[in-house]
Amino acid sequence: MIDFLIIGGGIAGLSAGARLSEHGSVTVLEAEDALGYHASGRSAALFEEGYGPPSVVALNKASAEFFFSNDYLTPRGLMLLAKSDQADQFRKDLSELGMAEISVADALVRVPVLNPESVAYAALSEGAYDIDTDRMLQDFARTIRANAGSVLTRQKVTRIRKDGNWLVEAAEVFQARTIVNAAGAWADEVARMAGIAPIGITPRRRSMARLPAPGGHDVKNWPMMLGTGETWYAKPDAGKLLVSPSEADPVEPHDAYADDMVLAEGLARYEEMVTSPVTRVETNWAGLRSFAPDGTLVLGPDPSDETFVWSAGQGGYGFQTAPAASRLVADLALGRAPELDAAMVSALSVSRLR
Repeated sequence: MIDFLIIGGGIAGLSAGARLSEHGSVTVLEAEDALGYHASGRSAALFEEGYGPPSVVALNKASAEFFFSNDYLTPRGLMLLAKSDQADQFRKDLSELGMAEISVADALVRVPVLNPESVAYAALSEGAYDIDTDRMLQDFARTIRANAGSVLTRQKVTRIRKDGNWLVEAAEVFQARTIVNAAGAWADEVARMAGIAPIGITPRRRSMARLPAPGGHDVKNWPMMLGTGETWYAKPDAGKLLVSPSEADPVEPHDAYADDMVLAEGLARYEEMVTSPVTRVETNWAGLRSFAPDGTLVLGPDPSDETFVWSAGQGGYGFQTAPAASRLVADLALGRAPELDAAMVSALSVSRLR
């Protein structure tokens, strides 16, 4: 008998599993060949405390100490860019993200390929960091195993039923007291199999391209660049540049791939703001970010059955919220008083969607 059966081997499932493994037996089931195969393995991996709706920002702030104390962060910086006809949206973004406006000349010093004829406004946050996502995933998995838990791949769940305890059929049959639904884009499908009402999760595609470093520049110390209104972004990665159109197109759950037309439009928006044309795309891919109807995470037991616990709707905030989100999931699954205040717990609960 397993105390906590986690369905999903991405950052949501592994972080929750690590927290719970200190209090009972844990088994994590991942359908694919590798952990973090879908959204977690295709993340832009940035930690910025002010990025996201209020409940996400609260989780970000509650996660900061974990990130810094475990040395998962590397300074990156975030630069917001806008054209002359985007002044109103720029001011809105500036306020929401808590960034400081800088001159275009200063922006050009930091990113020399910016086009001064296109860039009319710029802002910078020094408080944005790259996250070592692979080490995070592996450390959480290592914690589960160190606490005598199991992390299993190639375990696609095909049936769930309850007969006193949960019986979950995958490549093997598992019996568990509590299920944690961390299945990402497939979270509603898992709920339906378990006889639990879905919460309206919508998977949304985001495409990405990897480009050679523009103009042969060393991009290592460039900030991540964000088009105002989040219409594109570009982020240095291992000497290359990742560029995304920042789309959020609703799709069915699947192994996502980039939409060529959407990607081309996003690259064109990026290209407008720089002097170095895009001449070659080395590779491209896409991931699915999963959103609840109100755009924030869904964490905690289902009101219809407290042994079915949600860790879903991460919406692109999964890594930066994982330390605090997993602690909240564990607190609620174990019946402990959460560290977050009651208003935030309520804003993240399943009940708000019922």
